[in-house]
Amino acid sequence: MKAARAAKVRSAQPPLRLTRRGRIVLVGVPLILLTVLLISLAGFLNSPAKAADSASELSVTPTVSVTVQPGQSLWEIAGSVAPERDTRDVVADIVQLNNLDGGKVMPGQQIFVPSN
Repeated sequence: MKAARAAKVRSAQPPLRLTRRGRIVLVGVPLILLTVLLISLAGFLNSPAKAADSASELSVTPTVSVTVQPGQSLWEIAGSVAPERDTRDVVADIVQLNNLDGGKVMPGQQIFVPSN
């Protein structure tokens, strides 16, 4: 008997109604998120990802090959090759030119260093 009464009470409740603020939140927030997503995606797809427009604009870095001597570090090599430049920049150039992992070199290894 109690179960029938409880079911009757539950069915007598009015259906859920959204207020104006609830409709704005339910519709507006997803629309704002979708707009932000589309704008960021459009910016990502339209961003330039190329180094030069043509092959004639590309420049080749002049390099020389150096053999690493025992006890030499990239810092020492960079300082002797280009003393007029910041040593950190030269080390970064050497690491990039040779695809070095962590900037470690071994004695006897041949590496390319910028010549200017």
